[in-house]
This record gives sequence, C-alpha cells and structure tokens, in this order.
Amino acid sequence: MRQRGIGFRVLDGALSSVDTTSADGRLFFQIIAAMAEFERSLIKDRTRAGLEAAKAQGRTGGRPSVVDEDVLTVARARKAKGESVSAFAKALGVSRATLYRHLGESA
Repeated sequence: MRQRGIGFRVLDGALSSVDTTSADGRLFFQIIAAMAEFERSLIKDRTRAGLEAAKAQGRTGGRPSVVDEDVLTVARARKAKGESVSAFAKALGVSRATLYRHLGESA
C-alpha cells in the first residue's frame, strides 16, 4: 500500500501529527503495535496462570453439568430395563448426546 501512496493521517485531535506516510509516523505505529502485542502476551500469560491456580485449588470453570449422580443412576436403571435412550432422555430433561457421553464413561 505504501508503494501506491496509501497511508493513514490523523486530521484532528491529540494525534493530529500522526502520518504513516512519513518515517516518524511509521515508527510511531510500529511502537504502538509492539506495545499492543506485548500487552496481549501479558494478558494471555496472566489468564493462563489464573486458570492453573484455580485448577490447583480444585476449581473448574465452564457450565455446570446437568447430569449428576442421581440422574445417572436413573438413566442406568432405565437403560438396564431396555428403555430407549431417547425416551428417558426426554423424561429426564437431558439430551441424548449428553446421556450417551455419560453412560459411555461409566458403562
């Protein structure tokens, strides 16, 4: 874009001297981009450290599971009776995929 003479120039306000068609303006934008990249890296590191600390304390994130031990017991009993997964999934208010996932882990 620079070869075609396309640049960015701030016309009004506190940054009105910024002009990417000049060497000073390009330097300014490169410094701002480097600082933004550095800040983003810090945010990622802090987030990862926070998640690891929470995990070490036994906390997990995400949506709570709708299938607890009681629902799983009922589902196993109904499956043992030969009832279709679709039928008791609807009765328990849980999707078939969720039941298959949990029954597969415990079966």
